[in-house]
Amino acid sequence: MSQVAISKSIKVSEELYRSAKYTAEAECRSISGQIEFWAKMGRVAMDNPDLPIDFVRDILIGKATDPALAEPFLPE
Repeated sequence: MSQVAISKSIKVSEELYRSAKYTAEAECRSISGQIEFWAKMGRVAMDNPDLPIDFVRDILIGKATDPALAEPFLPE
């Protein structure tokens, strides 16, 4: 499923902007990409309150990862 990026301006607090900026740099995302990631995590977490937030984060990261880079699961 491809997504079309559109440019929209929104107002966010200075605190959220700074936090997104620092986290985005650490996680190699754009600031808007970091805020989008947080929004997706929040939406999924609210839709699935029984799931731990780390699990939600890992699922979203896994979905965004290139399948060619994935390591196959090999049971022991």
